[in-house]
Amino acid sequence: MKKSSILEAVMKRVFLVLALIFCGSVFSQTVTGPVKNNYIQLSGVVVEGDSLLGVPFVSVYKGSKPVTITDYYGFFTLVVQPGDEIHFSSLAHQPAIYKLDDTLSLKHYYIIQRLVKDTIMLANIDVYPWPTKEEFKKAFLSLDLGENDYDRAYKNLDKNQMSYGERNLRMDAQANYRYAMQQYLTKVYTAGQYPTISLLNPIAWAQFIDAWRKGKFKKKNTTPYNK
Repeated sequence: MKKSSILEAVMKRVFLVLALIFCGSVFSQTVTGPVKNNYIQLSGVVVEGDSLLGVPFVSVYKGSKPVTITDYYGFFTLVVQPGDEIHFSSLAHQPAIYKLDDTLSLKHYYIIQRLVKDTIMLANIDVYPWPTKEEFKKAFLSLDLGENDYDRAYKNLDKNQMSYGERNLRMDAQANYRYAMQQYLTKVYTAGQYPTISLLNPIAWAQFIDAWRKGKFKKKNTTPYNK
């Protein structure tokens, strides 16, 4: 009787241990099974808030852990789980957070994340070329202003200087080209025949008399007038 009771007690304990091991394995499968099946492929694009253009090289965080960055066109993709928080960080934009619902059931999701440009206001800074006030005072007192813009403009608008420049102004490339083409066309006009004699041309006489009245045949003075 003692042996049978001892054997029965041992069998009960072994059965109890096996039952606990079986229940633990079933419980672990029920707990870990859904976690493995809840991974989601999240893809999307990060765009500007006003122009909707892709923002390149945006840092994408899952919580506080960096995961990936966007490409040149603002596209990104990563693996997440329901309930995760996705953080987007860019140097010239305000940070943004995208919260995933904990009831997601599909395997792939696509989002469009807008980022707003951030303006960083810096404090005013006065930059001086002199390190001390004494050096500034010394440089200010020894400053030689010389000619200012008004003096230079008055000198350039002097009547004698402008008259001298008008009389001695040489033709530029465009004027020389026009004169050469006029001479060429004049020769072409009388090509294959005797050239016309301007001595009997009334228009040429009129131009000659007009130039003579204006003093264009007078000897030009090559030196500027004295003030």
